[in-house]
Amino acid sequence: MATYAEMQQIFDDIRGDFRYDHELNGCLNCGICTATCPSAQFYDYSPREIVQLLWTENVEQIYDAMQEKIWACAQCMTCAARCPFKNSPGGLVAIMREVAIKHEMQSAKDVLRPFGRVMLKLITTGNQLSPDMIQPDHFPDWGPNIQKVEGDLRILRKAIPVKTLQTVETAWEVSLKTSVEMYTIWEMTGVLKSLELMDENLFDVIEDFIDEKREDYEEWLEEQEEDDGA
Repeated sequence: MATYAEMQQIFDDIRGDFRYDHELNGCLNCGICTATCPSAQFYDYSPREIVQLLWTENVEQIYDAMQEKIWACAQCMTCAARCPFKNSPGGLVAIMREVAIKHEMQSAKDVLRPFGRVMLKLITTGNQLSPDMIQPDHFPDWGPNIQKVEGDLRILRKAIPVKTLQTVETAWEVSLKTSVEMYTIWEMTGVLKSLELMDENLFDVIEDFIDEKREDYEEWLEEQEEDDGA
């Protein structure tokens, strides 16, 4: 359990985010956000509660909400579209999640740990899925809707014969230059630092991969310079 001073620091970091004042403009307590929230239908989660907690600045209850409730938000932003005060509970939740990661809260680690494979795939290839992977047999939990998606993809592939991102091979065939640019962006925006805070082992694996790619890219640049000089 965090001390009150630690809870206050967490709230100060939330309130100090440049998006905070834009996302929180008071609350009429009308309940429209919760009434239209998909997550509120299935989880112990209320967008209105998040807004109320932040508006009243109850640091202890805010800290409590960051243990579980904020991770139920689907980030669909229906709340932001419906709020008559133009609040964005989903946007506030995004800030709270980022602060939870910054403070290495156990709730963040527990929620994000299962996504390690997804993160590894995204950082090493730039993509998680390619169109030809979306097949009814691969996603039985999607129900009948996958049949519609899969059918549309077949039509699109015939209509667009150019080989772009249609297969696993081309979707995951990322150029060295693009890879290095992605890694640089993730470093400069703090993504890799956040990853290190949440999963040090996964960070080490990805860092080794990035170092190898950068070495390959430097070698490629040297070869290009030699070819140009010749």
